[in-house]
Amino acid sequence: MPGTRTTGHFTFADWKESPVGPEDTSPRLAHALVTNTFTGGVEAAGTFCEYAIVYLADKSGTFTGMELLTGWLDGRKGAFALEERGTFDTDGTVHCRFEVVPGSGTGDLTGLRGTGRFTARPGEKSVAYSFEYEVD
Repeated sequence: MPGTRTTGHFTFADWKESPVGPEDTSPRLAHALVTNTFTGGVEAAGTFCEYAIVYLADKSGTFTGMELLTGWLDGRKGAFALEERGTFDTDGTVHCRFEVVPGSGTGDLTGLRGTGRFTARPGEKSVAYSFEYEVD
């Protein structure tokens, strides 16, 4: 996607995970409510995020989620939602791609479109992200 590229970091402010169904099966399902704080090109404290997670027998898995960010994007104020899809390896490394939910931008971010990604490694306190976007 042509447009503006921005980068920054996010940190997990809170992670509450609970099982969905039996905990001693494989694959196993879980649900997580997460709060993140973004800095850099995206400035958003206390985001709201919800993940559906599938854990496989070898401790790898996949997840999907939605996240609501309210704050600033390169100096533009507003809110927008991200749809996130990713995988995690047996060593705990997370690979995620995300996309702005069409029509979700508000304020100065009305008409926002974009995609991004991050890779989170075990033990990292701050995770780097990249985001390419356009605003109508």
